[in-house]
Amino acid sequence: QVQLVESGGGLVQAGASLRLSCTASGLTFSNYAMGWFRQAPGKEREFVATINWNGAITVYADSVKGRFTISRDNAKKTAYLQMHSLNVEDTAVYYCAVRIMGTSSSHWTYDHWGQGTLVTASS
Repeated sequence: QVQLVESGGGLVQAGASLRLSCTASGLTFSNYAMGWFRQAPGKEREFVATINWNGAITVYADSVKGRFTISRDNAKKTAYLQMHSLNVEDTAVYYCAVRIMGTSSSHWTYDHWGQGTLVTASS
């Protein structure tokens, strides 16, 4: 079955950097677009970034543009989210997801999800 496993979350000081990873199994990874989403306590899940199957197309939420970078390595079946200049508002559980079609910022259009990894930025 399809499995997505996120890693790399943790507790950091505001201004620090983290890199999240999402490793996939049970699917032909290069056939799928990838997305990163996050959900803070008491808030709805929100779009962070998405990347198409070969990395040629990336889209970011305005709140992370210029600070976060999404990338992928199809040979390793892994996607990444490099996060710089983290602030308290970035604190959330971060989820990766895949969809067979192209990029999308709509979480309901994704087919499979990971379990999430917690990122906490403290002031």
